[in-house]
Parts: sequence; structure tokens; C-alpha cells
Amino acid sequence: MSNKPYSFFESVEQSFDKAAQYTKWDKGLLAQIKACNSIYNMRFPVKMDDGTIEVIEAYRVQHSQHRTPCKGGIRFSDEVNQDEVMALASLMTYKCAIVNVPFGGAKGGIKINPRKRSTYELEKITRRYTAELVKKNFIGPGIDVPAPDYGTGEREMAWIVDTYQSLKPGEIDALGCVTGKPISQGGVNGRKEATGLGVFFGVREVCKMPELMDKLGLSTGVEGKRIIVQGLGNVGYHCAKFFRENGAIVIAIAEFEGAVYNETGINEEELFQYRKANGSLHGFEGGEIIASGAALELDCDILIPAALENVIDKHNAPNIKAKIIGEAANGPLTPEADEILIAKGVLVIPDMYLNAGGVTVSYFEWLKNLSHVRYGRLEKRFTENMNHHILTEMEQLTGKQATPKAKKLIEHGADEIDLVHSGLEETMISATNEIIDIWKSDASIPDMRTAAYICAINKVAKSYTELGIFP
Repeated sequence: MSNKPYSFFESVEQSFDKAAQYTKWDKGLLAQIKACNSIYNMRFPVKMDDGTIEVIEAYRVQHSQHRTPCKGGIRFSDEVNQDEVMALASLMTYKCAIVNVPFGGAKGGIKINPRKRSTYELEKITRRYTAELVKKNFIGPGIDVPAPDYGTGEREMAWIVDTYQSLKPGEIDALGCVTGKPISQGGVNGRKEATGLGVFFGVREVCKMPELMDKLGLSTGVEGKRIIVQGLGNVGYHCAKFFRENGAIVIAIAEFEGAVYNETGINEEELFQYRKANGSLHGFEGGEIIASGAALELDCDILIPAALENVIDKHNAPNIKAKIIGEAANGPLTPEADEILIAKGVLVIPDMYLNAGGVTVSYFEWLKNLSHVRYGRLEKRFTENMNHHILTEMEQLTGKQATPKAKKLIEHGADEIDLVHSGLEETMISATNEIIDIWKSDASIPDMRTAAYICAINKVAKSYTELGIFP
């Protein structure tokens, strides 16, 4: 094992190379898949509230155009740098390929701390960033479609689409230039919880597999399993919520200022509201307050890192007691940690497909914007009327009446959120089984991450060969 520290992008490249040796594609094709196609490193001035002018550092990386548009979030963070954005863009390419979303990978970042900026400053920075992307043709419904990421949300996406529309008057598909928008601005129901729900669907599907659970000494299903979630942002909150609602016990939730531990279970909504009101989880009475890093090393069945990259490295990996790690964040494990955990027999469900719920539902939003009609509008009422007629006939034939609860369930026609959640569930189940089948097909494939990369490489390579670029 090398003692050389890896950059985030080098970590992704190393995982790619590890998987590539299990494929039969030409070396030139593999080199093309791995490379970042376009890197836009920009600097622009913005006048702050106090009258000073700051030069803002920002990036947009388009990793692959084997499918267009490119797709990937925009993050606001002090830690943003070119290496990180390149790594995240490449993961987006592989992620989209695995879940059969027809996009190339991209990512954006602005090097600011959003907590230290006023709303007006954030709006000016976001709008100027969007204008820079428009100037260089780095944004558009058929070119490159950003989305929320760490430090951004619906508000920032609304600013982006408004700026884009003002600079591209009359473009009929302009709403499709960005996803993760508010519902009133062309967003889709179910987008907010999509990544966390996708993580839950993926982990649940793995936990249904007796062969894998037997190896780990665990029962099948998520019910009763002890969960630790690192991060109480949008992804971490929804991961905790869906696991708790489906019978798992969330014994610890960690944030940067500390963690709450309670062996009998934590209600994520209570903790979220307490932290929102008090600015910290310290003082929360629903559990014991411990160090954030210590929470990762507690005894549990499933650990869900749902914050930033490289939180598990060669130093703390030997102390990890979880039997399953579900990577809700991008790159939470270093390559050294990966090797240590493989040797310990820990099952790591990799980020590159597990957190694809966000981009999957973003794809649904993009399709909605291009079709100019919300999901369910055309068939919901027809389905309800048809189900009502069928139920009425059944009641007349049997002479029995359905209970009000059963009647409501049977007659229900799918709303937009029902269709979005159903599509996401199908996507995650299919992707999980496809990766597991690849892993099972060759006993020399060491882990699920390598199997996921093999899946992604094969799909991207197939796209390139079908384009006629490579024989």
C-alpha cells in the first residue's frame, strides 16, 4: 500500500484503473473515458455589501460528452478546487452510465463559504457565475445542465434559471437549463429527497440478498439494523428519515460540531429542528453528545457517510466497526481505506451509483421541462375513474363493500411524486442487481466498487464505439 497521499481525482483514477483491467477495451478508449474533456477555470469581480470588490474563484468541468447534455451539481464551499471538481465530474459520468441516465458528467464549484455571505451577495455571485457560463456556452438544456450540490439548493437554481432566461430570451426549453428548481419554477416533486431515498433503496436492495447478508452475519432486510449517519444536510437527513420509517434504528447522527448517540434510536426531525433553532446539536436531550469522528467508529450494522469526501482514511479505517458502508457522499473513502476495509470484510456500497438518486430525479425534471407537462396530468384522473368503475363492479358482483381505506388505496391515481419515487426505486433496484451480477461473474473482482466501475466503463465505452469514434 502506497504512503503517497492521493488527490480526490487521483483516487477516482485509481479506482478506474483497478476496474479497467477486468475489461477488454482498447487502451486509447480507456484513456479517453478517463480524461476530463473541458475545464473552465474562471475569476470574476463582485461588489460585496460593504462596498469592497472581491475576485471570486469558480469552476465548471465537463468530464465527458459521449452523451449530451452534461450533468452535474454546483457546490459552494471554501474547499472548492479544480482537482475536486474534476473528480466529481468524472464520478458523474460513471454514475449516469450505471443508472442509464443519458447524460455526460460535469460539475461546478464556487470557492466561497455560503454561511458567511448575505443572501444578496450569494445572489450576485450566482447570477454572475451563470452569466460567465452562458458566455462560454457552458450551460443550456442541450449543452450542460447544473443542479444543487453541497452549499446550494432550490434558491440558487431559481437564480440560475432566471439569469439564463434573461440572457436567452425566447428559448422555449430554457427551464431545462438547470434542475433542482422550486416546483413553481419548473421543478419536480420528489427532487429534494431523491438522493437520500435513492441511498435507502440501494442499501435496502443489498440487504435483501441472503448470500451477502450471510457473509456479514446479518439477517436480511433493513428492519432492526443499527444505522449511523454522518451529516444532517439534505442527504443525511433523508437517509436517516427513510431508514427510521422502515424499521431501522438510527443510533447516531454526526455533524461537524459533534454527534448525538442513542442506542435506542434518534428522531432525525427532532434533531434537525433543534439544531436549526440553536445553531448546534450541543444540548440536544435525545442522546449523548460525542465527538464527530468518534461516531464513525461506533459499533453498528450500517454506516452512512453523507457529507464530504475523504472522511474515512487509513488512520480511522482500522477502527470502523460497521459491517456495511453506504456511500451517500461523493468519495467518503480514500483508496487506502478501501483496501483496509476489503481486508476486514466490510461491504462498501459505492458512491458512484448509490447516491445517483439526485441525478436520476434530475433527469425526470429535465424531461418534464422539455415536454412542458407535469407527470400524471394526462392520466391521473383517467386512472382513478377506471379504478373506481372496476371496484364498483367487484362490489356488485361479490355483494361486499371495500373499506374506506382500501377504497382510497385502490382508486388512487398516480401523482407526480408517486411516479418519480416509482421511477427512482426501479432505477436503484436495477442498478444494484446489475452491479452484483458483474461482481458475482468473476471471483477475482475484489469489491462492489470495482464491479460498479466495470459496469460504467462498459457502458461508456459502448457509447463511444457506437458513435464510430473508436472501432
